[in-house]
Amino acid sequence: MMNNKFFSHFLRFVFIVLLQVLIFKRLSFSIGGANYMTVLIYPIFIFLLPHKTPHAVLVFLGFVLGITIDVFYDSPGIHASAAVFTAFIRPLVLSMFEPRGGYNLNLSPSKKEMGINNFSFYAATLLVFHLLVYFIMEAFSLVYLGECLLRTIVSFLPSLVFIIIYQFIFDPKE
Repeated sequence: MMNNKFFSHFLRFVFIVLLQVLIFKRLSFSIGGANYMTVLIYPIFIFLLPHKTPHAVLVFLGFVLGITIDVFYDSPGIHASAAVFTAFIRPLVLSMFEPRGGYNLNLSPSKKEMGINNFSFYAATLLVFHLLVYFIMEAFSLVYLGECLLRTIVSFLPSLVFIIIYQFIFDPKE
């Protein structure tokens, strides 16, 4: 049973990385050489890990996910830092959307468990933080905070739309 869940999460990891680097890496919008829209769906791997995932494991998996994406994007540590931050704050964000009876710890936060509205708000909250950290780390200076905010806003909606579409197509059953 445990190996089956591990294998399904591993397959999801591989599939999401392949989606990100083969399809979504090519979806961007540039003006004057500056890339203003970047579609990032890989954070959904972090979003969909089971509630009972220990925090240290969550952060470690965020690092592995981010560094894997960094290898394909040739961006040393930028995706890793954003993914680690996203994994780090996930328990806090989940607690903001926790129902009165609590979560079933054996399940993953998904549209099936949380409902589409709560899942969308949960994913949107984590995605905003992920994108903001990603663009700030990419600029590596708060001097460009305005541009980082603009790029976060422009990238947010297409990324969220694809994450929600992913949920409708590949709703985890666990």
